[in-house]
Formats: sequence, structure tokens, C-alpha cells
Amino acid sequence: MIRDPETFEALLDSVRRFVRERLVPAEKEVAETDQIPETIVQEMRAMGLFGLTIPESYGGLELTMEEESRLLFELCKTSPAFRSVIGTTVGIGSQGILMDGTQAQKDHYLPKLATGELMASFALTEPEAGSDAASLRTTAILEGDHYVVNGTKRYITNAPHSSIFTLMARTNPADKGAGGVSAFIVDAKSPGISLGKIDQKMGQKGAHTCDVMFDNVRVPVANLIGGREGQGFKTAMKVLEKGRIHLAAVCVGVAQRILDDALRYAIERKQFGQSIAEFQLVQAMLADSKAELYAAECMVIDAARKRDEGRKVSTEASCCKMFASEMCGRVADRAVQILGGAGYLSDYGIERFYRDVRLFRLYEGTTQIQQIIIGRNMVREARLNG
Repeated sequence: MIRDPETFEALLDSVRRFVRERLVPAEKEVAETDQIPETIVQEMRAMGLFGLTIPESYGGLELTMEEESRLLFELCKTSPAFRSVIGTTVGIGSQGILMDGTQAQKDHYLPKLATGELMASFALTEPEAGSDAASLRTTAILEGDHYVVNGTKRYITNAPHSSIFTLMARTNPADKGAGGVSAFIVDAKSPGISLGKIDQKMGQKGAHTCDVMFDNVRVPVANLIGGREGQGFKTAMKVLEKGRIHLAAVCVGVAQRILDDALRYAIERKQFGQSIAEFQLVQAMLADSKAELYAAECMVIDAARKRDEGRKVSTEASCCKMFASEMCGRVADRAVQILGGAGYLSDYGIERFYRDVRLFRLYEGTTQIQQIIIGRNMVREARLNG
């Protein structure tokens, strides 16, 4: 749903210009230093990019899911690390508060998240738990007017830079399932929180993840999201469902950039006296990439519109995440093939993108988890309708 096409197109134009003039020229620096220049982060704050999904009443842009997706198509035509800076605040870090938080929690946190004054991370994954609620071991035990949190979270994006964590912890140790899990807003400066070393990853330089350890961390009762125990995993699943459409849109944007670069190279590269773009087998790889990219884009927009209409989109969101992330990997692989030896060299961006996009098939629900969700939903719906 596009609410005001003229205003939204102006926003897209500013994002396109920002990507073209500021982000693309900084890609090499980020890859070499593993840091995103603070000046760029400040420009993102000034553009309102940290508040894309936060209501206007709290100082955000309040984009619909379709608007958010279309903006990501443009913002992600560059290194994924730039999107990652705002990603957890825009998505999984803030959406739990927005969807299920108390009014006091929304009033206190959302305006600061919208401006980028606060950055948020989503702390669900553990050394032995991700999508499996029963394996979640971090505990939050009520003692007076505080919960005492103990446990370790793993692969937490933006943890080194975050001001708050949306934390999933077990408040009822007797309940080993999803019903024993609650969600909290935890100040990252709380005594007892320590961070592991920044993970050395295959790709996505500039996007930082690390372990977060909680050692008798005291969290005020007022920071229990929604003020109710046992709702945490439901909150997490709602947040991740929206995040899957978001990430599918990210995959579309990055894949478009990769395909644009591969096409440009194919047109410019000469072999046997002609551009390699004239070779039919090269055209076949370009065509396969274009068709898959188009399919993913259509899936994202369809799922986004359905969500904007208030319809259930659990299956569609998982379909988007699964197909778009796998598509992006195939497009990157073909791009390396089209560039040949040049595609394997760090002098060209394709090698970097090839490593960067491998993560898309893993985080916020692996391809295999999406298959399970889709399959279970299909069976459930068939039984209900049968």
C-alpha cells in the first residue's frame, strides 16, 4: 500500500541518491576497515532511516510494509552492511515494543529509536537454541520488583553498538516450551552484561555480531514487554514474520545490484572480437537471474500488500524469505561465473557480494526452517478446510 505516491517517490529518490553518491563509493573502505564511517551513520539518522517502521506519532516515517519493501529494494543496491546498521532498530529490535509493548514502553523508547538516538538488537539465539523454543536456556527469575537474568545469547547483530536489547528469556523454568518464554527490554549498560569479541565472519564486513552474556542482570518489572509473562515467543514469531518479508526485500535489492554489475561487465568484456554479452550461454545466465529476481520481487510486493491489508501472511513471509535468499545466492554464483577469473578476485565487488549474501539463507530462520513452517501451515490449513 502506497499512501502518498508523490511523497514516497521523493523519499525513494533521496535514498537512490544516497546509495549512489555516499554508500557505493564507501564500499571498499568498509570492506577493508570492517567499520562504517560515523558520518554515514549520522546521515542515516538525519534521513530518518532509523525510524522507517515507527509511527509518525513517535517521530518515525511509519512506512507500510509495501513502502518499506520498495525502499529496501533501493537501499540494498550496495553492501548489505549499510542496511544492517539500521536493520535491527527498524525491524526485530523495535517491532516487539511496537507490536506488544505497553503504552509507557512505547512512549519511552519509540521516539528515541526513531531518531537513532537508541539502537536496538534482538536477543533470541543462544549457543544451543534458535528456532527451538524448548531449548532456550536464558532465564529471567522474578525477585521483588526486578527480574534477574542469566544466560548467553549468540550471533546478536549490532550488539556492540546497541543501547537496548529486546531479550527473550525463560520466566517459567517449569515450562520447557514456548509458554515459558517472556520478552524484555534490557538496557545494554546494565551491570552484569558483557560482550564477547566481535565475530570474524565470512562476509558482511561492517556488520558486527557477537555473544552477549547476562550475569545476574537486574531488569525492572516495568521492562517486561506487554507487562505479561509467557508472551515472549509469540512476540518473537510476530517480529520474525514481518522480518522475513523485510529480509526478502533486502535480497531483491542486493541481487539487483549484483545482476547490474554482471550485465555491465558482460557488455564491456570482449572475447573473440565481441562483447561476451552476445554469447548465448552468458545471456542464459543473465536471463535466469532476471527471471528469478522478478519472481522474488513480485512475491515480496504481494506478501507486503497482504500484510498491509491485515491478512495472515505466515506462509507467504516464509515463502518470500526462502525463495529470495536462495535466489540471491544463485544470482551471485552466476555473476562470478559471468566474470570468470575476475569474479574470483577481490578487485571486483562480485567476490565480496558472493560472500556477503551467503548469510541470507541462514539468519532469522534458515531455508530449512522456512520449509518446515510452510509445510506445517499447508497441512494445518488443509485439515481445517477438509
